[in-house]
Amino acid sequence: MQARIYQPARTAMSSGQAKTHHWVLEYAPAAPRELDPLMGWTGSADTQAQIKLTFATKEAALAYAKEHGIEAIVTEPKKRKANIRPGGYGDNFATNRRRAWTH
Repeated sequence: MQARIYQPARTAMSSGQAKTHHWVLEYAPAAPRELDPLMGWTGSADTQAQIKLTFATKEAALAYAKEHGIEAIVTEPKKRKANIRPGGYGDNFATNRRRAWTH
C-alpha cells in the first residue's frame, strides 16, 4: 500500500494561510475509477481513496506510516515569501499618492 504525505497549499481563491499548517496522508489509488453505464457516475471499489488523515507535523505522519507498514512518499511544500506592502491596503486610497491610479 502506497501513500503520499504533503502539506496542502492555499486555495486559489484566497490569500490567507488557513488550513495549510497541517500535514496530510493520502493513499494512492489501488484500482482505476470506473464509469457507471446507466448514470454516468464515476466510482471505484477502492475505499482507501476516500481516506485523508491529518497530522500536526511531518514527523507524526511518517511515524504513523512506519507503524502501519505504509510506503510513504513525502512531498515538501514550496514556500512563498509574504507580499506585504509598506502602506498596506489603505495605501490604495491615500490622498497623497505619487503614482497614477491603476484600478
